[in-house]
Formats: sequence, structure tokens, C-alpha cells
Amino acid sequence: MTPPRLPRQFVIVPSRPQQRLLLLAIAVLWLGSLLVVWLVSARHAASELPVAQREAHRLHQELQTAASQIELLRQNTSTLKRSDEISRSANQSLQQTLTEREEEIAQLRADVAFYERLVGNSERRKGLNVHSVQVTSQNNGAWHYSITLTQNLNRGKVSKGELRMRVDGTQNGRLQTLEWPALVQDKDAAAQAFAFRYFQQLEGILMLPSDFAPSQIRISLRSDGSTQEQAFPWQSSMPPGGG
Repeated sequence: MTPPRLPRQFVIVPSRPQQRLLLLAIAVLWLGSLLVVWLVSARHAASELPVAQREAHRLHQELQTAASQIELLRQNTSTLKRSDEISRSANQSLQQTLTEREEEIAQLRADVAFYERLVGNSERRKGLNVHSVQVTSQNNGAWHYSITLTQNLNRGKVSKGELRMRVDGTQNGRLQTLEWPALVQDKDAAAQAFAFRYFQQLEGILMLPSDFAPSQIRISLRSDGSTQEQAFPWQSSMPPGGG
């Protein structure tokens, strides 16, 4: 009977010095190639460094110039924007002024046309004058009045002054005159002022007692230190239909 074989724990490899030298040579060559590549790269980089520095300096200057131009363009744009806003505002103001002046001219033309129709070109020239009086009944004894004043003696003159009214009539079967303070129900009432070049319409409210029967209205005009009075029948001052 053959005894069992024990497992091998060690392998004996013969020494190969040629293989070690070959590996060492390869390693040395690889390191040498790396050194050569590094030296070549460093020399090339060193030769290109001044050019790169000059290029970087040039690009930096161009960047500064471009930044300055951009800032200048921004300032010019801002200035132009403000100028445009100012011009637009001035144009709007001018248009508004022109519109207002055109409206004033149109109103003056309408006033002159109305004045010419009012007095007529054949009308005898007069100074300050009460052209017409109209009264319209309101509620609770109130009467609305509209008085048209004119003057065509001097078309360039501005007529200024004060107007007061008195109303004649009967009350309880007796003649009675209501003065201006009683008509406006204010004992300290000031006269109604007027100022016009061609004509003016004055309006207001008169109060008459319920038992007062008016017969005529007298209008007193005070201007340039003188006073004149004109009387109008009450009925002729009322619109058709009795007001």
C-alpha cells in the first residue's frame, strides 16, 4: 500500500535576472520619456509666455476700451431719453396751450357774431345800455332773472360797474317798490358787478312776496362815476306763456 502524498506548500521558481533588468529598463525609459515631454513642453511654454502676456495685455486694454464705450453709450442713451421726455412734455404743453387759445378765439368769434346779431350793424351806437331783461318764475315766490348789457360806442373799451334793481308793483291795494336788498333778501347786499367789452349777461334770483303784483322792473347801472336807470314792463320781461 502506497502512503498518501502531502499537498505542496511552496513552489520553487528559478531566478531570472534578465527579466528584472528588462523591466527596470522599461521603467527607466518610461520615466525618461516623461521627462523629455515635460522639458519640451516647458521650453515651448516658456517661448510662448511673452506672446501670451502681450496678448492678454492687449485684450485687457480692449476690454477697458469697450467698457468705457458701453458706459458712454449708456450715458448718451439716458441723456437722449430725458431729452425725449422733456420734448414730449413740452410738445404736450404746447398742444394744450394751442387748443386753449383756439377755444378762446372760437369763443371770441362766437361772442362777436352774437353781439353783431344782437345790436345789428345798422343800430345806432350807444354806450352802456340794458339791451334786454327776462324773468322766469321759479318755486316759492322766486324769480330767475337774466339781464343783457351791451355797448357799441367804443368796441375797444371795457365797461365796468355795478347793477341794482327795483321792482314796482302793488301790495294790499297800495303802490309799493321793492328795493335791491329786499329783492335779494339781504339788507347788506352788494350790487352785482359787471365788466365786459361787447356784452354780458347777468343772472340771479329775485324774491317777491306772495301778495305782491309786479308792474315794472327798474335797472340802475353805475359806471365811470355816473348812474343811469332804465325801466321795463314786468309783463314784457316774462317769456311767452307767463314764465
